[in-house]
Amino acid sequence: MKPSIVLLLSLAFCACKEENVLPKPKAMLRLEYERPDSGLVETAYFTFEANAAAKVDQKNSQSIVLEYPEMKAAIFLNYRAVEDDLNSLIRDAHKLSGEHAARADGIQQKVFENFDNKVYGAFYEVSGDAASQAQFFATDSLNHFVTGALYFKTKPNYDSIYPAAKYLQNDMGRIMESLRWK
Repeated sequence: MKPSIVLLLSLAFCACKEENVLPKPKAMLRLEYERPDSGLVETAYFTFEANAAAKVDQKNSQSIVLEYPEMKAAIFLNYRAVEDDLNSLIRDAHKLSGEHAARADGIQQKVFENFDNKVYGAFYEVSGDAASQAQFFATDSLNHFVTGALYFKTKPNYDSIYPAAKYLQNDMGRIMESLRWK
């Protein structure tokens, strides 16, 4: 027998061994982000602290976009005057969050109250493959109303964007906590 045939047959017998195959454990991508430095952002109607890593793009006096180019994400902030329609503004904010319920695995609402600075609202944390991973609204109940929404510039895959979503949800929480009306 030729040596190449013997080698081929021995490889075939070795390759047919039955081994115990174990599934790989579930794992998540570990991305770590530095603790953010913050800077004050001023508009005609309110001020807040924003992550210094965010590029602030003030579209007009009522609309601001905080761009996070490294994460391919943006937080959109919109201001509206209350003008005796607070209930409809709150209803619209709830409705906007509810629109993501079809694709979301869950939406967790957290009530926010800062009596000293007269800032009241709610924060919505969205889990699952929804278009927006977080939203909030804040108001003083008389004159001012602000909404915020987090969007990624990619197809929503919750497992992949989870670390960045958590990081940016913390930034949104900081915006709410530092919000001051003019």
